[in-house]
Amino acid sequence: MNLEWRTKVIMNNVNILLIIIAVLIIIIVCLLYYILRIKKNLNNIVNILNDIKKGNRNRKILIKKNNVASEISFKINEITNSYNNEIIELKKTDEAHKQLLTNLSHDVKTPLTSLIGYLDAVCSGVVEGKEKDEYINIVRNKAYNLKEFVDMLFQWFKLDSNEIVFYFEKTDIYELTRNIIIDWIPIFEENKIKLKVDIPNSELYINLDVKSYERIINNLIQNAIVHSNCNSINIKIIKSINNVIIKISDNGKGISKDNLPYIFDRLYKCDMARSKRGNGLGLSIVKELVNCHKGNILVNSTPNKQTEFQISLPL
Repeated sequence: MNLEWRTKVIMNNVNILLIIIAVLIIIIVCLLYYILRIKKNLNNIVNILNDIKKGNRNRKILIKKNNVASEISFKINEITNSYNNEIIELKKTDEAHKQLLTNLSHDVKTPLTSLIGYLDAVCSGVVEGKEKDEYINIVRNKAYNLKEFVDMLFQWFKLDSNEIVFYFEKTDIYELTRNIIIDWIPIFEENKIKLKVDIPNSELYINLDVKSYERIINNLIQNAIVHSNCNSINIKIIKSINNVIIKISDNGKGISKDNLPYIFDRLYKCDMARSKRGNGLGLSIVKELVNCHKGNILVNSTPNKQTEFQISLPL
């Protein structure tokens, strides 16, 4: 009986030991499978990274969400996306700079050549009397146009390199806008443009960089006068709950739907919306300055009917 009991105990122990061994084998097999799976995923990640290194930046690491390498893969994809976006922006900037240099040869060299031609004619005595006065007046206008372009060019460069220092202060936007418009009245009259102003006869103080706001309004008014061939301009300011909205509209030839998405791009010139005069910087500067005020700007246009720029600034 004692021997039989011992035999049962031994058999039980053997069975338990076999079960433990079986469990350990299963665990080892699972670990080996898990390790091989991880190794496979890591090899896949390395191959994709090598491919990205060679220049194929569109590669993505595809992996299941609950995988041990999923978090690493997601981070790598995120970094790759950020890297790609930076490359795209750098290429756009590089193209913009190349286009700017190309335009400079036309927008600066051509007016200078013309100025020299007129001045040589005046100084050499080729023209006299009334014709000489006309030449001098032409030279004066061309010089002002060239100065305007150079000023805008420097403004754009400063914005692009983040060199502009803004001084925000509480300013009555109603009064400031009225003062800006007053300076344009002689030009409106000279160009036979009817002006309609709808600004409340009260005060509304918001944080503004005065010089930047003046540049925004001046650029939009100038854009309408120079490029739209309009005979009417409306300027309106509306106060909402959280914002103040400035609307500047004209009844000129408008902007086509194809050109609207690009109207604020640097150096962009659309044939229908712009005359031959223009450098493609004015509206780009406007957008950048509005963004610096934490606002936004929209444009809507119906060709040959109306174009409206709408600026929204936080109160």
